[in-house]
Amino acid sequence: MVVVRCCGLLLLAVGVWCSGSEQELNSQRKSDERKKTIIDDSDTPTTNSEFSSSNSRKTSTSDDDVILAHESWQQSLERESASSSGDFRPPDNIVSFTADDAVVRPPPSSSNQEDELESVISGEPEESPAERERRERYEKLAKSIRYPGFVQPYRTDAWHEMLELAESGYPPAEITVAWAKLLGVFTRQNIPEAARIFQKYANEGIPDAQMGLGFLYATGTEKHSSQSKALLLYTFAAFGGSEWGQMALGYRYFAGIGVAASCEKALDYYRRAAASVASEVSFSGGTSVQRVRLQDEQEGGGYSGIQDNDLIEYYQLLAGKGDVQAQVGLGQLHYQGGRGIPRDPHQALHYFLQAAESGNAVAMAFLGKMYLEGNEEVTASNETALKYFKKASALNNPVGQSGLGLMYLFGKGVEKDTKKAYEYFSKAADQSWVDGQLWIGNMYYNGWEVPRDYKMASKYYNLASQSGHVLAFYNLADMHATGTGVLRSCPTAVEFFKNVAERGKWGNLLMEAHHQYKMGLYDEALLKYLLLAELGFEVAQSNAAFILDRKDSEVYDPEEMWKRALVYWSRAAAQGYSNARVRLGDYYYYGWGTSVDYEQAASHYRIASEQQNNPQAMFNLGYMHELGLGMKQDIHLAKRFYDMAADTSADAKVPVYLALTKLAVLFAWKNVEEFKLIIGIDTWETLELYGDIYLMSLLMFLIGYLLVFRRGPPTQANNRQHGGARHHEAAARPPGAAARPPTAAPRTAASTRVPATSSSSISSQAATSNSTSPSAAAATQSSTAVSSSSLAAAASPSSASTVNSSALSSSSITPTAASSSVAAASNSAAAAASPSIAAAIKEGGGGEKSSSSEASIKKTGGSGESASSKKED
Repeated sequence: MVVVRCCGLLLLAVGVWCSGSEQELNSQRKSDERKKTIIDDSDTPTTNSEFSSSNSRKTSTSDDDVILAHESWQQSLERESASSSGDFRPPDNIVSFTADDAVVRPPPSSSNQEDELESVISGEPEESPAERERRERYEKLAKSIRYPGFVQPYRTDAWHEMLELAESGYPPAEITVAWAKLLGVFTRQNIPEAARIFQKYANEGIPDAQMGLGFLYATGTEKHSSQSKALLLYTFAAFGGSEWGQMALGYRYFAGIGVAASCEKALDYYRRAAASVASEVSFSGGTSVQRVRLQDEQEGGGYSGIQDNDLIEYYQLLAGKGDVQAQVGLGQLHYQGGRGIPRDPHQALHYFLQAAESGNAVAMAFLGKMYLEGNEEVTASNETALKYFKKASALNNPVGQSGLGLMYLFGKGVEKDTKKAYEYFSKAADQSWVDGQLWIGNMYYNGWEVPRDYKMASKYYNLASQSGHVLAFYNLADMHATGTGVLRSCPTAVEFFKNVAERGKWGNLLMEAHHQYKMGLYDEALLKYLLLAELGFEVAQSNAAFILDRKDSEVYDPEEMWKRALVYWSRAAAQGYSNARVRLGDYYYYGWGTSVDYEQAASHYRIASEQQNNPQAMFNLGYMHELGLGMKQDIHLAKRFYDMAADTSADAKVPVYLALTKLAVLFAWKNVEEFKLIIGIDTWETLELYGDIYLMSLLMFLIGYLLVFRRGPPTQANNRQHGGARHHEAAARPPGAAARPPTAAPRTAASTRVPATSSSSISSQAATSNSTSPSAAAATQSSTAVSSSSLAAAASPSSASTVNSSALSSSSITPTAASSSVAAASNSAAAAASPSIAAAIKEGGGGEKSSSSEASIKKTGGSGESASSKKED
């Protein structure tokens, strides 16, 4: 029994295992069928809407992912790897293709053979007459439009026709109107309606609509910001032939925005856009692009449209009065456009004709250019152009010479002659005319009439590029891209191609945005700047960041303004704008749109200071060194950066002076704090308690020091006192009395100093000053001595004695006549005062004894002793 039961259980287990294996096989079979269905579905084409709606086919849901992976790719790779195993065997029967197998299509019967041939090649249905009429009408209107959405002020009728064509449902016209509603040109800004039109036609694969929708995703305007979708749409637009899409992709690959930086890919996209711009450049060289930075304008050193309007009106007034130079200037302005003035061939022709009638060579040359090219105002005429060029060339005008060279080079109106063309181009190039330099470079590059020389071609292209010629930039870019005549440099080639691409007709958006900003249309100006910022315009990036920084626009949430501004400040700084780099440092310093990061702020300031010599960055670095923010505190480095800022810019001298004053105070306070640590806390508290007493003591010491050192030397004062005592003793001593020997050492006249009020100083000064003229000295000293003696006699006997001795000492350096007169005057004055004094004078002074008295006075230092007393001694 037990054996039977065991066998039954064993059979039951085997049955269960077999049923489970069958279920696994069935599930595996169903899985293979499902995979086969997926593989078959992957081979069928899908539309854009189906592709965008199949979210299950994505391996990642992140918005920043660009590569969209399909799960059937792995299956197809497995099939290819399985089928590729083994040796290759060619087919058994190989059939050769001959000319008889080709299908010959009969020639088209219509006149427009090119359009039909293109429709056959592209596989598109043949265009109906109604569609052709609408296309031709749109192309005619598009010629009056600089870029989609902008119309020249004097052609508003073209815009009305464009609106009517868009209402009829013509897709290119609707997309043009969508751009106008997005940018706010000629109509009220309506971003949601523009987004709806872009979405509608982007799904149909129209490149301009894909570009518009990509712009909305890139900037987060009316759409959630998604750089992956923007990049995908830009790619579709670029492959479809959109110049804006090519520029946007070129800039992103060059700067590494959303993708890995690739110079070669950037070169490829920028080359396509630049080629489109170069193909539209005429003999005139293209329109000029005005680049105005709003931040520089706010600081006072930038561009001002009001001043330009006043200047243009002034030139118009002068031109109306017959000023030839004003007529030529206005003609050139309307011929090329610029400074907010649209290109107007009618006005250009009017001003050039007026100046040419006065014999102006420049006006004649530009008239020749207009007739050589032809435009909507004049019909191209080689004969008329040749006539004006010859007149201008006869007056040695370089514009006329280059025009003649061009006509001889291509045989327009004359027989082709490269030798004459080279001669005329050389004459124009010698006068630094840009067209002559360009075409001389072309002749060296192509080997026309001269041996092929790429170095000489590069030289003349560089000269022409310095004047801003678009074709010169394009030729240099091509040479650097291919390494022709120069070392190959991809970054240099990209820079040149980028420069050419930014000189397209869409560059007029910069002036239009500036004009709208001045009018207070901040939303419209911001959208224009953002569009050009996506195309890589550095000026547009800085201006968009400026508007976002000030929060002037209402398109975006105010709380997001600083975050958006930070993005565009970063992009502008990466292209070399120093003020953007400084502003980027300010954002990290104050924490605007990001967290506070002093080290990052100092890094941006250092880049702007070292690489671009920005004085504001130097000042900020000095301030951060002073406070020790983001770097080590160092007062000496702070002073160094302050001085560098003052040396770099004169406007920084006043702020630097105030900063250095503050720095000196801080330096002194820091020294005081260090002194506290040296003397100790208790001692410092004692000094603070009795500080007023210490201060008063210090002031008293200083006052006493000044009083002591302001007095004369004590030896001189004592000498004066002893000399006065001896004078008084000699006057009081009776005649015949012996004099005491002198106690003081003899002194020279130079070391003896007497007060300025004494009569002796007056007499001595008179004697000294008149020593060079004996006769004049005698008269002057005589009168001085008489007046001094009379004053001394009136005062006191001692004074008279002093005067007498002074007169005697002073008379020793004068002639004899002067000595006699002075002695006589002194004796008479002394006799009138006192008999004793008169006797003393009589004994000591005489005509013949004056010399001995003078000798005795000199030996005794001017003590006034008599000659007789000296003999007795």
